[in-house]
Amino acid sequence: MAADLTDDRRACLARERADADAVYNARLTAVDQALPAVVDVPPAPSIDQSKLDAVNAAWRILPEGGLRAFIWRLIGPPSTQQQHFNATLVDHLNRAAATERQLHAALAASLDQLRTHAELQRKFEEALIHLLQSVTAFVDTRDRHGAVQAQDEVTPQVNAVRQAVLALKRELESTRHRDAEGERTVHPAPSTPAPAPSTEHSALSTALYVGFEDRFRGSQADIRARVQDYVALFAGASNVLDVGCGRGEVLELFREAGITARGIDLNPSMIDVCRERGLEATVADAVGYLESQPDASVGGLLAIQVVEHLEAAYLSRFLELAFHKMAPGATMVLETINPTCWVAFFESYIRDTSHKWPLHPETLQFIVEAHGFSQVGVQFRSPVSETGKLRRVSSPGGGTVDPVVNDLIATVNAHADQLNARLYSHMDYAIIARR
Repeated sequence: MAADLTDDRRACLARERADADAVYNARLTAVDQALPAVVDVPPAPSIDQSKLDAVNAAWRILPEGGLRAFIWRLIGPPSTQQQHFNATLVDHLNRAAATERQLHAALAASLDQLRTHAELQRKFEEALIHLLQSVTAFVDTRDRHGAVQAQDEVTPQVNAVRQAVLALKRELESTRHRDAEGERTVHPAPSTPAPAPSTEHSALSTALYVGFEDRFRGSQADIRARVQDYVALFAGASNVLDVGCGRGEVLELFREAGITARGIDLNPSMIDVCRERGLEATVADAVGYLESQPDASVGGLLAIQVVEHLEAAYLSRFLELAFHKMAPGATMVLETINPTCWVAFFESYIRDTSHKWPLHPETLQFIVEAHGFSQVGVQFRSPVSETGKLRRVSSPGGGTVDPVVNDLIATVNAHADQLNARLYSHMDYAIIARR
């Protein structure tokens, strides 16, 4: 019921988020559509004072000189009144023209300011729209940042709880064992111990399996090149354990790097190959060997192409022991075949009859985390070569290409990319974790 309620709550939150997004987008669109058009401010109209000079020159109607007295006797005072009127009118026109020039200058300045304000308003409105458009992305990034911070804060606590649970489980098993051996106290029967993997590699003899490795997994030089970059992960470590050491390629690389290491393998023929090369190796299974080691004594653990050979119960016991036997901070590397890659599964995994179960990368990562390890990451390795992938189609050259042909090419290429990503990705992956 709790899970159902959680699912219902998540669905409710998803609906609320979708509704909020829809409202926000609708309001943002409304703001965008409500923005006024850009104001087109016309220039100030010109003024016409072209006749003012002529008016100033023609307002006098009485001539100067000797004729003035003669004309004065003829027309008398009316002419004087007319000239006085003309003088007054011209004076008014001159003062009005000056005012008109001042008004024109003020209007031109006001229109310039209006244009500037309209441009600033336009820029502000554009900036406002851009701000509103960025709000969703800002909130999303804040949410993701908060989620990452919360995960960073919670993960160490979760790991601590896991480690405490594992310690309690181990202490309980030890107490039951002491009670059973010493006081003979009756307790509920413990869970069935994980069986050790068979010393036989399916129907193949141990000697034959060496040849199988040589033929299908690659030569020793090939394997050395593939695992070379693991060495740096164990720099400065000592007493590193190589589980399923095979022919000793990793042990040899560790020796060259000055890292003390030893190997174990179920196949005596493999161990013989290692010893012939002067490497420290012994026949043993992983669980049995780890049980014999002191706690926190193993400085690092490596298992290349091993976990796919283990039953689920045995793998769980192996990881539980590895956690207790490894020193704090020590590195563990588990490399296995990538079953999500079609080529890896059908050309590598099912070829080997000793494989027990394909492990999805996310599944193995979860199992390792569940056994108390921290900083658990997945590293994909050995990418399928380009020649082994589906090829993309190129557009035909020369002339205009039919749009239908272009669409068909784009569709074919998109399908090729999807299939390459799912079927022809990486042959192997490694889980890299810290104790």
